[in-house]
Amino acid sequence: MLLDRVITGELDGAHMLAGQPLGATIGYGTKADIVTAFSMDLNGNAITVSNGVFEEMKAHMEMGEDGKPKHPISAAALKPVVERYRSEGKPFNMGMVFPVSTHNYELRYWLAAGGLRPGFYSPENTAGQIQADVLLSVTPPPQMPSTLEAGTILGYCVGEPWNQAAVFKGIGVPVITDHGIWKYNPEKVFGVTRKWAEENPNTHLAVVKALIRAGQWLDDPANREEAVKILSHSAYVGADEEVIANSMTGSFEYEKGDKRPAPEFNVFFKHYATYPYYSDAIWYLTQMRRWGQIGSAKSDDWYVETAKEVYRPDIYMQAAQALIDDGYAKKEDFPFGTDGFKAPTAEFIDGIEYDGRKPNEYLSKFPIGLKDEQTVAGNQVVGG
Repeated sequence: MLLDRVITGELDGAHMLAGQPLGATIGYGTKADIVTAFSMDLNGNAITVSNGVFEEMKAHMEMGEDGKPKHPISAAALKPVVERYRSEGKPFNMGMVFPVSTHNYELRYWLAAGGLRPGFYSPENTAGQIQADVLLSVTPPPQMPSTLEAGTILGYCVGEPWNQAAVFKGIGVPVITDHGIWKYNPEKVFGVTRKWAEENPNTHLAVVKALIRAGQWLDDPANREEAVKILSHSAYVGADEEVIANSMTGSFEYEKGDKRPAPEFNVFFKHYATYPYYSDAIWYLTQMRRWGQIGSAKSDDWYVETAKEVYRPDIYMQAAQALIDDGYAKKEDFPFGTDGFKAPTAEFIDGIEYDGRKPNEYLSKFPIGLKDEQTVAGNQVVGG
């Protein structure tokens, strides 16, 4: 795993799931001091279900005049399907990338917003399936389409090109992109150890400058086709150009032939995509708490302090200023004057407002999930 190779020093740095530096810092899984001064992108994921599940869901979806489903599709349309499986004594299995992945939290968020319980973690039980209506498990992204085709899982949440791969293979249908779950959600980060960052400040700064410039290049539509060619190489993603292009060049295909404009399915620079906001880190921490990976209540100050341990916008802004000074960027490209918190937003599929300054208040709004002093003991939620 990339995180482990950074910790051991085999790699100086690597792209990581946004939850990994946070999980490592708080000791969930591998304990290590990892920092990030660069957020790599916004959006880029989707949730796909099997053809059979999608056909059952259709009866519970709102349809447009053209006979196609209206998007975003709520997991409320999936709930009767899950209930049928339960009545027949069959589990409803779905795949996600990793316990602290954006994909896990996005899939859980979507399911819970539709009235389905995705399950809790506890210190003794790290499967994340306590009281679950839908059983989530780790599946490596390249294996998701074949695992879906085999019937081992009935759906999954993953980044591209593995949702479009299911469409091309004719084995599944994406039902929602993460843009529809949380508009402009952060996806991955570039992580290094705190020790390496302190010992190599100039190198770290240079890498962040290069990454910012790469984000600028990728966000130019004129460069997307070249990016697709690069990504298709076996040394990188290794998928067919046509499959990668389906989402990288401004559209996204749901059912076969149902291709819709999606100009911001991938965002690599605009909307301050690369700035490491404290509020983004805090959102991931709230989801760790919501589902029991953080086993006990924490103060609002704890969330902020933990975010500031990991996210380093000060280094990012040094890199930004250097690029401005060198003539490679403009001041308006960067959020000068920010305190590291985005404005409160309700642009989630359930309309619940998130304010990174008030994480416990945010958690209290969810009908499904831990809040206040609640903990998981055995198979029960107790307290609070």
